[in-house]
Amino acid sequence: MPAHRHVHHGTPPITETEYAAQRWADDGGAQPEPSASVQAAAEEWRRISQELTERFPEIIGRRGVTVTCQPGTRSGAKAAYFPDTVEVELDAATFKGLDPVYITPRYVGDERYYRPAWGALVHEGAHANHSKWRTPQEMVGSAAEAAAVILEETRAEARHLRRKRGREHRRYLRACATDLVMADGFDAQCPDDAWIAARAAGLIIARRDAKILETPEIQPLRKAVTKILGRDRLKALTQIWRKARRVADLDAKAILELGVEWCQVLGVDPQGAEPEPGELEPVGTVGALSGAIEKVGGLIAAAEAAEDRREADQAFADYFDRFTSTVREAMSTEPGPDRVKARASADKVFAKRGKAETSHVTGSRLPTAEERSAAARLARQLRQAAYRERQETKMTSASPPGRLNMRGALVRDAQRAAGAVPTAEPWSITRRRHAPMPPLRVGVAVDVSASMSDATAPIASAAWILAKAAAMTDPDSKSATVSYNNALTAITYPGRAPVHVTEFQATRAGHRLDDTIDALNRGLDLDRPGAGRLLVIASDGQYGLREAAPAAARIKALLEAGCAVLWLTFDNRSTPLPGATVLNLTDPAEAVAAISKAATAAIATTR
Repeated sequence: MPAHRHVHHGTPPITETEYAAQRWADDGGAQPEPSASVQAAAEEWRRISQELTERFPEIIGRRGVTVTCQPGTRSGAKAAYFPDTVEVELDAATFKGLDPVYITPRYVGDERYYRPAWGALVHEGAHANHSKWRTPQEMVGSAAEAAAVILEETRAEARHLRRKRGREHRRYLRACATDLVMADGFDAQCPDDAWIAARAAGLIIARRDAKILETPEIQPLRKAVTKILGRDRLKALTQIWRKARRVADLDAKAILELGVEWCQVLGVDPQGAEPEPGELEPVGTVGALSGAIEKVGGLIAAAEAAEDRREADQAFADYFDRFTSTVREAMSTEPGPDRVKARASADKVFAKRGKAETSHVTGSRLPTAEERSAAARLARQLRQAAYRERQETKMTSASPPGRLNMRGALVRDAQRAAGAVPTAEPWSITRRRHAPMPPLRVGVAVDVSASMSDATAPIASAAWILAKAAAMTDPDSKSATVSYNNALTAITYPGRAPVHVTEFQATRAGHRLDDTIDALNRGLDLDRPGAGRLLVIASDGQYGLREAAPAAARIKALLEAGCAVLWLTFDNRSTPLPGATVLNLTDPAEAVAAISKAATAAIATTR
């Protein structure tokens, strides 16, 4: 079926609903009172129309155009421009089912949530500024006019983008092309004849020349159109739409002459009516063009999603840089940890019979076979990492015991024969002694604010595995786990091999990471040399500055004392504090292996 036109001269027609209501009123019928929900929705769309009208000058650079947005349109198109009444109408369906309550165009930037609708406005703005020619009466309804309308669609957009204010609108025009243009007039049930193929080329492939779409994105459609039209006719049509780019806004004669050329290339009578689907030869397979257009839409959607991810990553990187810089600046004035306070915090958290401020513990369970096996494997890895070769000391002497070096003995005899005091020491001995295996100290700080609910189970498992493996490695090894939000709770205790896996939940808000580090430091002596020391922090890092600065200062102090600090994150939007080694885990269950590897590295580099 033919695509809907976007520029309509004259007064907008009334809709069928309005026509039926007027006939009912003329016949004396009482108008039914709409429901409260219908009235509320209508009021919202009136508000949206007013706000769109206020922002439309940002698109076209002038005032005086009214935007009307409501379910359904008078033109039948998703969006249309009426130059005689200086009005743009926009179908509420372009907002893709978005609740009108949440549509607030008065806020700059809100349009990113409904790009197809805003792209339709940009498209109509291009028509408002550049589609100023009118078809002579004798050519209204002709095939040449229909071809000129096809050419005008991309001509107006191309001229709009050449203006300075239009450059930022490219992404919105891409959304409009994907969600609105490609869905208008390309029925999968219609035969793919030459006229429909040419229209697909003029509306979609031509947008590549208008710098809206990219060459790889339109390739599926180019192949389908080439199969129907042939290379020569597609090349001729390409030359026509490129000529249309240079047509002036008021030059109706030039754009209609190009419409005549378009018809001649396709073998259509320019003065006759626009061909019906399947009327023009050659007729290709049914649905081939719509399938190719669907592929084009998929490629554009994928490209836009990738661009969205890139922009989001860049925005997050900028935010993270500002956050890190601010935290580092605040660290310079942050006082060091209070030893007395740290001792009190540790005593309170790790008291054997004491109670935490607010317990996050929900229960306990027996370890699974996989967890017991993981603890045994980790213990072997830690023992291997802690193994030290025997220390060897070589000593020489003038007399036995030891091994005689003949060269040294000859030198000593020569010194004695010469009457000199012998200084050569021909006897050598190697003394070997075993180096003690350093113990391990591992503190695990678990963020149990509400955003960490998905990580509680694997972290609880990892805490048990670490504590059990540390106890199996060396009697002097210790580990402890503390969960924190606005309160601290001990999950495992220093020097105590847990029998059960303690389960906890992530709720509430707050991040007392500084107090948690103080408690773990005091309970495990993380700032004292002589042991393999590791602090593991599992958190998304979404802290306020007053929470982040003191915690970052404590991390820095531990690093300077030789304690390794590993920060586990579970998504790409985490903001770990500066100084820690960051490991992003796409699956929280990977935390066990990650902590095990870090603990092994920490004990291997003990000083």
